[in-house]
Amino acid sequence: MIRFDNLSFGYSHKKMLYNNLTLSVENGSIYGLLGKNGAGKSTLLKNIAGTLFPIKGTVYVDGIEPRDRKPSFLRTIYYLAEDVYVPALTIKQYQALFAPFYPLFSQDDFYKNLRELEVGIDSKLNKLSFGQQKKFVIAFALACNTKILLMDEPTNGLDIPSKAQFRKLIASAMNDERIIFISTHQIRDLENMIDKVMIVDNGNLLLYSSITEIGEKLCFKTVKQIPEGANILYTEKMLRGTSVIMENINGEDTAINLEHLFNGVTENPAIAQKIFPIN
Repeated sequence: MIRFDNLSFGYSHKKMLYNNLTLSVENGSIYGLLGKNGAGKSTLLKNIAGTLFPIKGTVYVDGIEPRDRKPSFLRTIYYLAEDVYVPALTIKQYQALFAPFYPLFSQDDFYKNLRELEVGIDSKLNKLSFGQQKKFVIAFALACNTKILLMDEPTNGLDIPSKAQFRKLIASAMNDERIIFISTHQIRDLENMIDKVMIVDNGNLLLYSSITEIGEKLCFKTVKQIPEGANILYTEKMLRGTSVIMENINGEDTAINLEHLFNGVTENPAIAQKIFPIN
């Protein structure tokens, strides 16, 4: 479990991100961390990984403070940064050098992931294209089988078929003991894959909810005329009418549109927080 206990972080006193954030993140779920560029997504992941430290408050990962960077902690967490750096090594050389840091690393999983993502096992890393390098680091991260996997903009640089393979691999790697965080501003890449949604904007957590709860509390539909008196979170004019998100007072079962949800929450945070109180 990950616990944020009154976490506050800022790169300067003029730019504070997250003020007194208190939140628990449970095992067994894939979390979609959604936000614009610069919204604070990477900052939150780096506080979990222990590469950034709170100004006040604490982060606990299974009772351990990440800032201590203990080996017992580091072998249970993998942070895949947005920026890809690979050394001038072959894939097998990279595996031999870095896999021993992760006790649960699986060579079988690694090679399976590489095949699924169509990356040659005998490739030299610095000769690969950016997209191929990105697929390599995804394959390695998943093969480490860490309890916590933090992925920052993992689908950047992937083509459409590779994004589909990525979603397939994430689904197959998930189990009841793991926590997977996927941070992205490419919201459509996470549809039908995540269990819980976190939306951040300007370092503020605006929404933290399960997909199930979102479906129960909100109704997503296209209408010719907006119902009178409806509690509206978002509207967007479409060719066939108006797409709306409104409070689901009649227990309707509608398909969730993550992109519209994100727009609604960031444009109308006060309405969102009345429907989904965080604390």
